[in-house]
Amino acid sequence: MASSSESDMSLDPETPLTPMADAPASSPLGDRPKEKRRRGLLRGIQRISSSQSLTHIGRPRANTAPYGNRVTLSCVSLAPTSPLGQNGPGTSTPGYFSSAPGTPAVEFPEFEGIETRLATRKVVNASTTCLNPGSVSLPQDLAATRSRSGTVRKPRYDFWANMPDEIRIQILSYLHPKELVRVSRVNKYFYKFCFDGQLWTRFDASEFYQDIPAESLAKIIVAAGPFVKDLNLRGCLQIEHHERAEIVAKSCKNLINATLEGCRNLQRTTLHSLIQSNDKLVNLNLASLSAVTNSTCKIISRHCPQLEMLNLSWCKHMDARGIKMVIRGCPKLRDVRAGEIRGFDNLDVAQAIFETNNLERLVLNGCVELNDEALKTMIHGRDPEVDILTNRPMVPPRKLRHLDLSRCSQLTSRGVEALGHFVPELEGLQLNGCRALTDSALEPILATTPRLTHLELEDLSELTNEILSEHLAKAPCAPRLEHLSVSYCENLGDAGMLPVIKKCVSLNSIDMDNTRIGDLVLAEATAMVRSRAARTSARGSRPRIGLRMVVYDCSMVTWTGVREILSWNARVRQPSGNKQPTYPTEVIGLKCFYGWQQTVEQHTQRVLRGDFAAAARLERKWAHYMQAVEEAGAVGAGIRRRRRRAREAQMLHANEEEGGVAAAGRRRARTMAASCSVM
Repeated sequence: MASSSESDMSLDPETPLTPMADAPASSPLGDRPKEKRRRGLLRGIQRISSSQSLTHIGRPRANTAPYGNRVTLSCVSLAPTSPLGQNGPGTSTPGYFSSAPGTPAVEFPEFEGIETRLATRKVVNASTTCLNPGSVSLPQDLAATRSRSGTVRKPRYDFWANMPDEIRIQILSYLHPKELVRVSRVNKYFYKFCFDGQLWTRFDASEFYQDIPAESLAKIIVAAGPFVKDLNLRGCLQIEHHERAEIVAKSCKNLINATLEGCRNLQRTTLHSLIQSNDKLVNLNLASLSAVTNSTCKIISRHCPQLEMLNLSWCKHMDARGIKMVIRGCPKLRDVRAGEIRGFDNLDVAQAIFETNNLERLVLNGCVELNDEALKTMIHGRDPEVDILTNRPMVPPRKLRHLDLSRCSQLTSRGVEALGHFVPELEGLQLNGCRALTDSALEPILATTPRLTHLELEDLSELTNEILSEHLAKAPCAPRLEHLSVSYCENLGDAGMLPVIKKCVSLNSIDMDNTRIGDLVLAEATAMVRSRAARTSARGSRPRIGLRMVVYDCSMVTWTGVREILSWNARVRQPSGNKQPTYPTEVIGLKCFYGWQQTVEQHTQRVLRGDFAAAARLERKWAHYMQAVEEAGAVGAGIRRRRRRAREAQMLHANEEEGGVAAAGRRRARTMAASCSVM
């Protein structure tokens, strides 16, 4: 009866369960299997009755937990106890198990008086008689510190509005003009700062003049006018309207550099108003303006005392007398560009240029009226005193550094040789198209200009190899010469150019098209670049073009000379021993016969990106193709076989030019010519 009563009690959910430690010690041995079954049943009920909503809440059990066996713990009581000590609905006493859903039970084996060890915390809503399963009330001590009304949301910090104006301007200064206009559309605040004058001290419309409408251009200039110091409206035809031009002229008062080249529709009154209101102008470019006249030059001479550079090239409604007024009224003028201006045969203008002796750059290209007498007056002055011993005028040397006399067709050797001994600081000399010049005109100039770096002698058909081999190659400027142009000098050949290339080791550009040079010049140029350029062992380094050569329309240049340059550009040296291979740092950029130019450009592209193996393969296949073409042109037995080999070589070379992958289907027709028909 006792065992049956205990079994009934264990199955009755309303009856409190006693722990196993309270079982009578005098139970018979036969009751042990039942006791084990009862314990297993109790464990199953305990697992089923545990709340699923509390199993995943909180962090995992610590390794230092005071409980030795693996049991499931939950709060002892989540609801307040009644004052009479009775259990309310949904609650259980610490010493008993409960299978009611939503009330997690805890098993504390071998612990007595656990309710005294685990103090019960007071819970908010103590008057609640039943808790919602799966929810836990917040303890009262925590609820007192965190109230719903006490959580104040932190206001959003406006970073841009609280930033100093100086920093805003500095950030916006990194934007280009087009980007500033786009950013100004964000809001009125951005519009205000994007058109701040400090961001528009330099206004260059040459990059977007075709895209910006006239109204926007005028609005920008008006907004930033007092701050603009560098104004470039080159090619802007939008300001053709009189009112818009007047707005631009009235807004800009502090210009230092102004470029109005190509503004053909600019009115004369507007231009004069702009010049008169900017007395701090240093650089002024009015090239190709039809509004420029001698009266404009007079205004410049009166209102621009700080002027240093003036460009009046291709202004058709003025002459050299305007240049004279500017030279005399602007004492700081150093750069005058007056290409294709009439009236430079006037000796008064030449005397004004001589008296100033401040000019460092004088550009008179296309001034067809300039003659020997006027040029000599610019250098020696009128009736100079002559030294008896040297037979040279006793005048101070000129400060000219760049002189352009191209296409001054009336100049002869008698006038140009006057430059000798009087331009010691000359760095650039351009005499293109002065066909009457001979060797005697250049001999004194080359001997007395040690700083010469740029020399252009294009289309001087009277020059001979002697001026190059005996004078230029031995001149004091030879080691410093960087650019040389002898195009269309039909009498120049290998005899003159070989000494020049050997001595002028600083050359980085040389134009020799339409001359008599041959493959020896190309080979010598290769050797010169090889000797001056250091090689590197870094595999990932990329070479640069150190010498640019133009040799098209030269009948003596063959494909073998071109191959010499291509071969050296892609050469990787394998030194003896365990040393690493070396790679070139400088290569030659070549412009040759148009039938070979495509191969040369493809080869140069591969070299510049460091693919020397592909470049060498292209050069080798191109050489095989050129040899096959030459054999196919020979007469005699086997001509059909040679032509077949030429076609096969052409296909291989074409595939290599396109990256080494043959195209599917029939290829497009290619020319089989190996040389120009004119040659």
